[in-house]
Amino acid sequence: MTLIRSISGIRGTIGGAPGEGLTPLDIVRYTAAFGMFIKQRSGAAAPRMVLGRDARMSGPMVRDLVAGTLNGLGFDVLDLGLATTPTVEMAVKGEKAHGGIILTASHNPAQWNALKLLNEAGEFISAEDGEEVLRRAEADDLDFAPVTALGSVREVSGWTRKHIDAILALDLVDTDAITKARFRVVVDAVNSVGGTAVPALLTALGVSEVVQIHCTPNGDFPHDPEPLPENLEDLCTAVVKHTAHLGIAVDPDVDRLALVCEDGSLFGEEYTLVACADHVLADRPGDTVSNLSSTRALNDIAERHGRKRHASAVGEVNVVNTMKAVGAPIGGEGNGGVILSELHHGRDALAGVALFLTLLAKRGGSCSELRRSYPDYFISKNKIQLKPGMDVQALVDEMQGRYRGQPHSTVDGLRIEFGNTWVHLRKSNTEPIIRVYAEAPSMEEADALAGRILSELAQVAGLPAEVR
Repeated sequence: MTLIRSISGIRGTIGGAPGEGLTPLDIVRYTAAFGMFIKQRSGAAAPRMVLGRDARMSGPMVRDLVAGTLNGLGFDVLDLGLATTPTVEMAVKGEKAHGGIILTASHNPAQWNALKLLNEAGEFISAEDGEEVLRRAEADDLDFAPVTALGSVREVSGWTRKHIDAILALDLVDTDAITKARFRVVVDAVNSVGGTAVPALLTALGVSEVVQIHCTPNGDFPHDPEPLPENLEDLCTAVVKHTAHLGIAVDPDVDRLALVCEDGSLFGEEYTLVACADHVLADRPGDTVSNLSSTRALNDIAERHGRKRHASAVGEVNVVNTMKAVGAPIGGEGNGGVILSELHHGRDALAGVALFLTLLAKRGGSCSELRRSYPDYFISKNKIQLKPGMDVQALVDEMQGRYRGQPHSTVDGLRIEFGNTWVHLRKSNTEPIIRVYAEAPSMEEADALAGRILSELAQVAGLPAEVR
């Protein structure tokens, strides 16, 4: 059993003992703590909270507990039912609610669920707000409403359509070009909410034929739901079988987008944002943003348009804050997360699909040809396990001292630049490990750079030779 309490939400495996898994008692406690925080900040006598969920099997149980707890605090709950994460984010603002909760463990397997917490802007709460929610939960700083002030639950439908309509209204999205391209597209939605949302969007965009695999929103994930290469074999096979122009994979809550080319090859989740940014920067002023662990291909594309790529700390809320600070029209993360500022400040796979199809239709040629138009980089992802009690930050600081002559950033851990390669060291907040990501024009170079840094870290930490 696992329960992870973090500033961005509460995530865990269903069942087990309270405090060790995501049990009903834990769900009630953290929902109540967040509700108290929102209620006191809003000052509303009857605050409103938007609630939505992905299709995982534990969803109805968690929804009932969350809605009941919020009612007990005096909230009126607007229940969207099955809804994507970006749809819930847009609904919070659209319904003029005081906050939102999305019931999804994102890319985690079926035994997981989570409470993702949104502020009144429909954005993930800040680190400071998250700390306050955790403090209230641990202190049982709660005060429920009397019987005369209990809240209600109202089912609200139609927000998926409103989300799609908002995407169609963007002048960055060209439905005429998409219709004329007569695209055939295969969708793998891992039997979650994307199974209804993505095909509906594709039809509205004018896609000629939509082939659906794993699109029944029953929460029975047919494979690991994270849209990584090893989990996309069914989609790659189906794209070739159906002679499709493109394959689309989304995670269970539809905030990450992975693409498969017409020949069954992977477009690369790091390149989802690269392609969408290429399209947006050609039409909008301003720079772009991604986190420090994302590909430098975004730098190259930004430079093609005479712009800059700004680096943020890892985490959606950090990307969003940097985008707002520099006025970026588009940004995101290298895991297939695209954030389009004029739509809303959240990762949105539906927006990514519309932008990508518009680019592909206007550019002409195949998906694989589009991918070949971007520079090739490869990321090696590693970690080093340290001894409990070690001063992990001191190790990172030591590495910074060793490479003080190289261009580097300490915005989030330590990222060191070596021309067209880089390495990023990030310490975990929950365990004694340092994650080491390296990128280079070939996987061999990336692995070699990562191996060198791992060896130096092991030496600095005094670990046995066999660990280095």
